[in-house]
Amino acid sequence: MNEKPSATVTVTAPARLHLGFLDLNGGLGRRFGSIGLAIDGARTRLTMRAAARTDVVGPDSERVRRHLETMQQWLGLAGGHHVEVEAAIPAHAGLGSGTQLALSVATGIRRLHDLPLDPQGDALRLRRGARSGAGIGLFERGGLVVDGGHGKKAAAAPIISRIPFPEDWRVLLVIDRARQGLHGADEGDAFVGLPAFPDEAAARICRQVLMRALPALAERDLESFGAAIKDMQRVLGDHFAPMQGGSRFTSPAVGACLDALDRAGAHGMGQSSWGPTGFAFAPSAAEAERLASLARHNRVSQGLDIRVCTGLNRGAEVTARVTAGPSQTSTAVG
Repeated sequence: MNEKPSATVTVTAPARLHLGFLDLNGGLGRRFGSIGLAIDGARTRLTMRAAARTDVVGPDSERVRRHLETMQQWLGLAGGHHVEVEAAIPAHAGLGSGTQLALSVATGIRRLHDLPLDPQGDALRLRRGARSGAGIGLFERGGLVVDGGHGKKAAAAPIISRIPFPEDWRVLLVIDRARQGLHGADEGDAFVGLPAFPDEAAARICRQVLMRALPALAERDLESFGAAIKDMQRVLGDHFAPMQGGSRFTSPAVGACLDALDRAGAHGMGQSSWGPTGFAFAPSAAEAERLASLARHNRVSQGLDIRVCTGLNRGAEVTARVTAGPSQTSTAVG
């Protein structure tokens, strides 16, 4: 009797930049809303197959195991699974590691068992996207997305805009590996402890996004796009400063490096989520390398990881293989 070929599924998900919230006030009935960008500077990649017992190896193995157990219970799946985490986005660095990891596990087990994909529903089941919905939208489609925040429904924040990121533009990442951004219970406490967000500040940010950043991106105008992101980051940074040691940046070294990049001609400086990762934009690969070289040789950047990466206009990729033969299929999530 011929044995049924065994299958493996590999999910690769991009890191993301959280460029800022739209409305922390919520006075119109919806709160948060955010703008985010998929990038190639880091990724989560895991491979899954059925096994006699569950075994998870690689970075973030405990988180993967918890997500796997939750999904198996929800989907009513018995049996074990072997999961190898081949790469992981750095945790608590402001690059969306938690959401991308959770959705990678959920997508992997669904594809392995020929079940329909449901990133938005699985995000709620795995307790992701409680504030920003950008990471979910970026997992599905990549590019630059805007989510419309949370209303009365217990659902993922809807994606209300998605625009491709220009392929010739570059993103400079400034990473401080010695620090972590707020996360977990501390993050929740921080939001509770913040003062009320002024209506005027929310209006200013929404105007910058709708009437400046998005049209500039559509017209490939980096100067205007960067100016809009920089302004909204300034407003948000001042609001979050009391929870970040009185600074707009979790890492003073990252802040100093971004100031240097600003003076050197970079665009749109800011901090992704709670940091400590900072970012800036450049119009070309050559200009980005020039700026990165200047930053790396600046004394304020000692100990920082400075990278040049691109925006990604695709979401997570899923590859299924049958190990007993040559059959292989690759698909995008969205």
